Amino acid sequence: MRFDTPLEEEFFEKSKKNAMLTGYKLNPDYDVIVTAVKGIANNKKQYGEWYCFCQKRTGDKEADKKIICPCEARNRDIEMRGSCKCGLYIK
Repeated sequence: MRFDTPLEEEFFEKSKKNAMLTGYKLNPDYDVIVTAVKGIANNKKQYGEWYCFCQKRTGDKEADKKIICPCEARNRDIEMRGSCKCGLYIK
């Protein structure tokens, strides 16, 4: 899979590694992966952190730590729905 920017490529590789280490998988749907990677890489560029694009930032760095991908809700969401909220990670 190829991406437009080094930041997108970096996040994709980071996500693949995280999925492997945690026993999850990345979504096989190419469009879901591209949407998530681009959104999260854009947040990294704009805000300095890998904030989930599907979560609302508060602007409080301490409070927003819980939405850095993989976010705190990922495990619960995957167990309840089979995927995290943005769909990047699946069971």
